[in-house]
Amino acid sequence: MVITIPATSANLGPGFDTMGLSINLRNEVEIVPSPYREIIIDGEGAEILRRAKRNYFVDIFEQTYRELTGKEPKFKIRFFNRIPISRGLGSSSSAIVGALTGAYEMAGVPIRKEKLISLALKYEPHPDNITPATVGGFCVAKVKRERVYFLKKFIPPLLKAVIVIPNRPISTSKSRGALKREYPLKDVVTNISSTAMITAAFFSERFEMLKYVVEDKVHQEERMKAVPDLFKVREIALNNGALMATLSGSGSSYFCLAYRDDAYQIRDALATEFRDFMVRVYHFDNYGVKVYR
Repeated sequence: MVITIPATSANLGPGFDTMGLSINLRNEVEIVPSPYREIIIDGEGAEILRRAKRNYFVDIFEQTYRELTGKEPKFKIRFFNRIPISRGLGSSSSAIVGALTGAYEMAGVPIRKEKLISLALKYEPHPDNITPATVGGFCVAKVKRERVYFLKKFIPPLLKAVIVIPNRPISTSKSRGALKREYPLKDVVTNISSTAMITAAFFSERFEMLKYVVEDKVHQEERMKAVPDLFKVREIALNNGALMATLSGSGSSYFCLAYRDDAYQIRDALATEFRDFMVRVYHFDNYGVKVYR
């Protein structure tokens, strides 16, 4: 069995912990029954993951498989990773969603994707990454009584993602710890109105509106100070036709949404200015985690 899980970009500016979308940059995991346990890691971040004491995917997969079957898991698991680690592109969520999907598939227990998202809350309490990683598209999600409620919108092929990946990470936990605990009412209203307008723009496919409504007063400015070049990334992207330009998750990657015809101009302008950063154009993903047997 092979599982592929997409990268995600969460928050999208003002939609803190509630909004995200799926990008067609996929990690692949092959799981094969074996007389003994074997873990092989290739691709992005392989050396870091090989040195780690624990493997997040393997821990969740094996724990869930035991709970479902009462059997000791014996599998050869091979990873080919494409999603950069600690860059705000959902590498942790891809591991959670992939591990749960793999455990249920190998146990022969059917599970709906809606249920899987809620199970993933055990490992990731915010639904902004795990939801699009599971179902794809643009997602708005809310947690209530340990269940994720979400709405999904397919992203049309006329849009592309331009992703800037700096050469250094931002720690999600440290980044979250740097945020304020209280905000002025006017800043809260700004984020609520911006989030509502972004959601409406996606669902009505009035993407030109995004140029005017993406405004965040909660987290981006503080987080971007860790990589000051990101302020220039935002300026260049918007000046070259991006519909929106936001910190991807907690960073350090930066997400730009653009029409297909503008995406490569934006990429070239950013790549020229930031030669030490990776700048890539990706399709969006509308399907989320996939399983191939």
